[in-house]
Amino acid sequence: MATPTVVLLPLWSAGHLMSLLEAGKRLLDRAGGRLSLTVLVIPPPTEQLAAEVEGHIRREEASGLDVRFVRLPAVEPPTDFRGIEEFLSRLVQMHAPDVRAAVAALPCPVAALVLDFFCTTLIDVARDLAVPAYVYFTTNAAMLALMLRLPALHEEVTVEFEEVEGDVDVPGLPPVPPSSFPMPVMDKKNPNYTWFVYHGRRFAEADGIIVNTAAELERSALAAIADGRCTPGVRPPTVYPIGPVISFAPPSEQPHECVRWLDAQPKASVVLLCFGSGGFFTAPRAHEIAHGLERSGHRFLWVLRGPPEPGARHPTDANLAELLPDGFLERTKGRGLVWPTWAPQKEILGHAAVGGFVTHGGWNSVLESLWHGVPLAPWPLYAEQHTNAFTLVAAMGVAVAMKVDRKRDNFVEAAELERAVKELMGGGEEGRKAREKAMEMKAACRNAVKEGGSSDAALRRLAEQLVSTNGEL
Repeated sequence: MATPTVVLLPLWSAGHLMSLLEAGKRLLDRAGGRLSLTVLVIPPPTEQLAAEVEGHIRREEASGLDVRFVRLPAVEPPTDFRGIEEFLSRLVQMHAPDVRAAVAALPCPVAALVLDFFCTTLIDVARDLAVPAYVYFTTNAAMLALMLRLPALHEEVTVEFEEVEGDVDVPGLPPVPPSSFPMPVMDKKNPNYTWFVYHGRRFAEADGIIVNTAAELERSALAAIADGRCTPGVRPPTVYPIGPVISFAPPSEQPHECVRWLDAQPKASVVLLCFGSGGFFTAPRAHEIAHGLERSGHRFLWVLRGPPEPGARHPTDANLAELLPDGFLERTKGRGLVWPTWAPQKEILGHAAVGGFVTHGGWNSVLESLWHGVPLAPWPLYAEQHTNAFTLVAAMGVAVAMKVDRKRDNFVEAAELERAVKELMGGGEEGRKAREKAMEMKAACRNAVKEGGSSDAALRRLAEQLVSTNGEL
C-alpha cells in the first residue's frame, strides 16, 4: 500500500513557507519512512514571490526527500482588500475547491492536512474529506494564546482596544497593555480584525496546533492554552510545541563580506541591526538611527534597506548617499558597517563578535537570535511584532525595552536608540539580565530539539498520532 502523505498548505512569505517546509521535513524524519509529504502551492501574487517560491521548490525537489509539490490553478486575487491579513485569508478561501480537488486526487492515503494559520477556512475542506486538520502556527505561544482568547475578548471589550483603561487579561501572559496588541486588531472596523477573530475561533476546531516554540521558552502561555483558560467553554486544542524550527544551510566556502568584517571585531562587541524581509527606512528615520548609533559609541553592523518601488511591497537595496547623514560613514569607519542589501542574518547572529540584536521582532528572527544566545532590543514595525516585543521583555526577559511610538508609525528617537544600544551592549542591570536570560534560552532551544528533548518528544507524538490515525482509516 502507498505511503500515507501529510499535505502541507503554506503561504509564500519566507517566514511562513520556509518554516512549514522545515517542520514537514522534521516530521518526515521522525516518522521513519512511514509518512511522505505533499505540498500544495498556491500561485504567489507577484512575479518576485513566484520566482522565490520556485527556487525553494527546486532546492527541495533536488534534496532526495519524499516530498512532492502540487501547484494549484491560479485564481483572480481580491483587489478590494484593506490589508495583507484580509488579502491572504480571502485568497485562500477562493482556493478551497482547488484544494479539495487536489487532496481528493492524491494516489495515496492522506494522513492529515497541515494548514498555515491564515488558512483556517480550509478546515471545512478537511472535514468534508474526513481528513484530520492541523494548524501550523509560525509565531509563538503568547500570540497563539492571544488569538485563542480574541473571540471572547471581542464580546467582552466593546470599545477599541486602545481606548481600554489599564491592561488586558491574556491567560499565560503578564497583563498586556493595549499598545502591545498586534497591528491587525487595533481597528475593529477593519476586515483584518474580523479575520483575526475568525481564525482565533477556528483554531479551536483543529485536531491540533503545531507551534514554532519550545516548552521551556513559553511554559506559562502553553499551560494556559492546555488548561483551557484561553478558550473558556470550548475544548482546548492539543498543542505540539516543536521549535525552534530553523533551517541552517552549510556556511558558504567564500565568507560573506559582513562575516569577514565581523572576523576583525572583538568578541560580543558588535550590535546587529536588521529588520526582516519587509523592513525598510526612509531618510528621516535612517538619520535618526545613524545619530543614535554614532552617539552610542558601540560597534555596529546595520543592514539598511530602502523604501519599495512605487506599487511594490518589497524593500529595495539602500542608496546610502540618499539615506544617511553627510559624513556618517566616514565618522564611523572602522567601528561600523552599513550593508545596503540582503545579508546572511543566521550566520551573522552566530558570529562570536555579535553581542546584541536590534530587530523588528519577527518570530523567526527572534528564534535565530535565541539559538545563538544573543539578547535583543525589539523595534516592532508591523503584524504581531508589538506583541512579540512585549513578550520578549515582560514574559521571557531576553530583551531590553525600547520606546517605540506607534502613533508616529513606530518612530524611535535617536536618544532612545542610543540608550537601548548602550543598555543592550553592557550598560546596566536590564542589559545584564537580558544577556543572562538569552544564554539560558540558548541552552533551552538546543536541548529542546535534541533527541529526547521536549520539542523532539512533541514531534514524535505528532508523528505517531498521524501514523496511527491513518492506520484506522
